Amino acid sequence: MEVDSNNLNNISKKKHFYPIQEGLRKYLREYDREAPLPVTYQDMMRYVDSFPLYDRHGQDTLWESVIYDQSQMQEIFDGLTRIYVQLKTDGDLSVMEHLSVERVDYCSFGNSNPFRIRVVNLLNDNFDYFYFKKADASRVYGLELEHILSPNRISYLVHGDSLIEEHIAGIPGDEFIKHYLDRPTLNKVRIAKEFVKFNERCFSVLLGDMRSYNYVIDITPDFEEEQYRVRPIDFDQECYEGRKTMYLPQFFKENNPIVALCTEWLPAETIKQYQNEERTLLFRRLRSDRYRLKDLVDCMRKDTISTPEKISQLKKELAKHHQNKAFLQCQSMGDIVRLQLKVMARHR
Repeated sequence: MEVDSNNLNNISKKKHFYPIQEGLRKYLREYDREAPLPVTYQDMMRYVDSFPLYDRHGQDTLWESVIYDQSQMQEIFDGLTRIYVQLKTDGDLSVMEHLSVERVDYCSFGNSNPFRIRVVNLLNDNFDYFYFKKADASRVYGLELEHILSPNRISYLVHGDSLIEEHIAGIPGDEFIKHYLDRPTLNKVRIAKEFVKFNERCFSVLLGDMRSYNYVIDITPDFEEEQYRVRPIDFDQECYEGRKTMYLPQFFKENNPIVALCTEWLPAETIKQYQNEERTLLFRRLRSDRYRLKDLVDCMRKDTISTPEKISQLKKELAKHHQNKAFLQCQSMGDIVRLQLKVMARHR
């Protein structure tokens, strides 16, 4: 696996926002992703004050805890609790009396300007999070592709221009690289294997911008050693950028320490084996959910989720990469994703 020698600085600093069109909205209704919400994103933006949120080490998290006017706070917090119940229990309101919104945080950094809501169970002080974001079509396509074609399942809801996402638990990639990568108990072969498979999944579905702070490492204790899984948490750059390398996490300098680990601990033939394993799993998931995937990709093919310049660049680079001129006939990012999945699933 190649270590990046130059940073991908020309990734779009602020990608275009693409609203959900009727074709995708029909898909969301068909597969129970759309539901009425008692609070909208516009309601969330009505906070009257905020203060910086620091981590346990006193470092600025780039999140701000927000405060709402007393006349609106109870209504907003009740609505957020209902949304959490809707997301987690399909609307079983009998559990609401034990839940309370403890804090609402806002982040102006990034594309989706998310709110993070902390919900506490009053019976045992256990807490959980969910996110309130602007509903961008690129992000929704990324969430759906992750749900269908990865080993992970994603819970989210859409209503109008509001998007609700569950919290994906794990250690942020940048924190993992800084504090865990050199631990003597770390199984370096296993984490290297998982990064190779993650790299392959991102490229297969054209999920871009997987710098270290846009994914988490889920660590599961096993009966002998730990198991690892790398999971994306940011889906804004689903098939948006024009450069092929934007869809390969190995080419971001933030990931260089893990890429170096892969190179050190995995021979080239082993890397190829893991890539083939992931493509085989991709093919099986594709076949088992082929009708839902077809419905989704059909929406993507008719939708506008990138610029003509980026579409032109990406299809040329993928045609060269795969030695397949069929990419040059693609007219949309949806066309490119459809062909990319076919090519990746076939080469296993």
